[in-house]
Amino acid sequence: MDQTATVSSASSAQQRVLAREPLVLNKRSYAWISNRICGIVENRQPLLWWILFIPSVTLFIAMVCCFAYLVSTGVGVWGQRQPVDWAWDITNFVFWIGIGHAGTLISAILFLTRQKWRTAVNRASEAMTLFAVMCAGLFPGFHVGRVWMAWFLAPVPQANAIWQNFKSPLLWDVFAVSTYFTVSVIFWYLGLVPDLATLRDRCVGGIKKTLYGAFALGWRGGNRQWSHYEMAYLLLAALSTPLVLSVHSVVSFDFATSVVPGWHTTIFPPYFVAGAIFGGFAMVLTLMLPARSIYGLHDLITEKHIDNMCKIILLTGTIVGYAYCMEFFIAYYSGSPYEWQCFQMRVVYGPSVWYYVCMFTFNVISPQIFWFKKARKNLFWVMFVCMCVNAGMWYERYVIIVTSLERIFMPGAWRKFHSTWVDNVTFIGTFGFFLMNFLLFLRFLPVIAIAEVKGVLPESNPHYNPHGENGIDEIAMDAAKAAAAPAPTAIA
Repeated sequence: MDQTATVSSASSAQQRVLAREPLVLNKRSYAWISNRICGIVENRQPLLWWILFIPSVTLFIAMVCCFAYLVSTGVGVWGQRQPVDWAWDITNFVFWIGIGHAGTLISAILFLTRQKWRTAVNRASEAMTLFAVMCAGLFPGFHVGRVWMAWFLAPVPQANAIWQNFKSPLLWDVFAVSTYFTVSVIFWYLGLVPDLATLRDRCVGGIKKTLYGAFALGWRGGNRQWSHYEMAYLLLAALSTPLVLSVHSVVSFDFATSVVPGWHTTIFPPYFVAGAIFGGFAMVLTLMLPARSIYGLHDLITEKHIDNMCKIILLTGTIVGYAYCMEFFIAYYSGSPYEWQCFQMRVVYGPSVWYYVCMFTFNVISPQIFWFKKARKNLFWVMFVCMCVNAGMWYERYVIIVTSLERIFMPGAWRKFHSTWVDNVTFIGTFGFFLMNFLLFLRFLPVIAIAEVKGVLPESNPHYNPHGENGIDEIAMDAAKAAAAPAPTAIA
């Protein structure tokens, strides 16, 4: 009996060491997962969905009216004047591009590194990527003034034989952002195919069944289809991974390749990439925490998912804080009086000092609360920090772009930037456009990848053995049987 007790205690200790927090709580079944996620699409939307949808559509209409007013009147309705040629438009462009980075990071890089916790949030983050890039593309498109001539940015043959300047980082932006958006759409749609087939099979009939069936591409879930699907998903993930690093690096080249004090620095590419991941994860939590509460997805989006994303926010926020400090050091160490004065005016005595104070407080100081586990488990503090980061990342882009242009080489040309009502309404309208698209996504498509979440259940493991559950310790039971067996009799 002593031997049995020893084996039992060793076995339980081993289980305590190897036990991991499940990615789906309360031992939910395949059927429960399908019913809960598909029910969001199939059932009537809650009142809160309409409370959010109607104002977002209103803001979207206001944004469209502002763009129509800009085209009919001129870009001068925005607040930029010499020397601040880039202002809220490019600030908002970089802000929205940064938000779109978390989707591809969660989907591609975490998939390649086999991080299974991504499965509950990757679908929503991929959709967020698409909507954020759509919002971002509006600003440079209308900033050119003659938006109907924006197709000249593409290197297509035309009668005037005018070709783009392929040495310009502004043209690299066109290639990088368009490639990123195209690959993200394909990646997002490919992951949707098995779930669209699930919705198709659950529909009784009508236009919904026809549309879901058409977009499901004849998916039947056979072994051959799954084999091709997994290979295509892996290849797209490998293709998307360098895009995460390249897109925002190329966006940073818009500034780093110039000679403007405050822009001319080599730290921008990694600094922009870390900041984009930082802001993107904050926006994912900003969207998913309310959705988790409204639709009862607590068993699928667990505290483990929130904790992991908070840790990534803490890591990238610390990297961003390091980049802020290194900017000052390089400005001082460079010996350039223009560069050093530019940073002094940002922080000490410039007209936009409070922008820098807000940026540093929101992006560097507020995430430090995530060092404490209790803060990462408190949804109020998580949401508060995410909102701070969302605001801080916009302030960061404003500080980089606008404050550097307000004080250029000639003091006689110095000018403080003031936004107009068109700037304000257009920027707020992009939030309405973004939220409207996300709410429509919640309404018509599964917000969580059904097939991928089922893949992390213990039942999906071919070596899964449920007989040892519910308090039955099979190792101890086998040891007890061996101890109770009679000893072999010696042969005379």
